Amino acid sequence: MSKRQNHREEVFVKILDAAEVEFGLKGYNGASLQHIAERAGLPKPNIIYYFQSKANLYKQVLDQTLMGWNDLFDRATVEDDPAEVLESFIRVKLKNSFEKPVASRLFAMEVVSGANHIGDYLKEDLRPWFASRTELLEAWMDAGKMRQTDAASLIFMIWATTQHYADFEAQVLALSGKEGYTEDDLIRIGDAISSIILAGCGLTKA
Repeated sequence: MSKRQNHREEVFVKILDAAEVEFGLKGYNGASLQHIAERAGLPKPNIIYYFQSKANLYKQVLDQTLMGWNDLFDRATVEDDPAEVLESFIRVKLKNSFEKPVASRLFAMEVVSGANHIGDYLKEDLRPWFASRTELLEAWMDAGKMRQTDAASLIFMIWATTQHYADFEAQVLALSGKEGYTEDDLIRIGDAISSIILAGCGLTKA
């Protein structure tokens, strides 16, 4: 990668990171390109050059969040071991919730408010992805690799369970008497969630 390309990539990531925080704190309507630019330490025209509009930047932030959540599951095939794939998927999702809770809460806030800005994305992009992943789970079931269950509900359960630790972080920490999550928490909670979900699918960890 050339120095110019590397600089463009750094600016792009810096804007996305700043936008994630700004949208997470103020929501779509409360955030502004000027405040995002100030948070990123860049002139506002840079934001417009890279993303054209606030709406497009917002969608890019949400898309980045989903890609981070589902990247591992994207690459799974029918030849893979479902126990290994699902456990890794759960642990990666949980790690994202621990490390990037603002992104999770931003996505939750958008969906709870009616998905007004990403409705088309959910239908045109995420729906085909979701269909392909339910088909993969059903193929594993048909091959006798895991217990028969509702594939869509299984994906929803993994999303909901792992994202709970970001979206309801204040409640979890208050009830646990903690100030923040630790690496031991990540391991302990990951062990519990993966064991419970895998057992429900008739799977055991290798």
